[in-house]
Amino acid sequence: MDAIKAARELGKAIQADPRYVDYVAAKTANDNDEELQNLIGEFNLKRQNIQYEMQKPESEKDAEKLQKLNAEMQECYGKVMGNVNMANFVIVKNALDKLLEDVNMIISMCCEGEDPDTCEPAAHACSGSCATCGGCH
Repeated sequence: MDAIKAARELGKAIQADPRYVDYVAAKTANDNDEELQNLIGEFNLKRQNIQYEMQKPESEKDAEKLQKLNAEMQECYGKVMGNVNMANFVIVKNALDKLLEDVNMIISMCCEGEDPDTCEPAAHACSGSCATCGGCH
């Protein structure tokens, strides 16, 4: 089997994984949640208004207006993240991201000559500190 064919098989395996299935279901629930979609639209509008105000010359910026817009945007963000569908989406998205991170780590390790049958991504996880790192994999 060549590498491209193997990648396609890997793609099929990922799509069959419960973490992917949960992600698709959560994404669909978010897309179908009208209240959530309205909140996201409101959040994006408030963010655009802040960007518009920030792009004005210093002499034309209204600090009070910016503070008010920022508070409104933060309140809206809290509502978005407090939505039950969004809360579930964040959880399942993190699980899918972890799966993809592990798959990518295994591929990287194999490209560095490690045994595909025994290399473990957790053993090479990044701690975030470059001080003790032997290099990125």
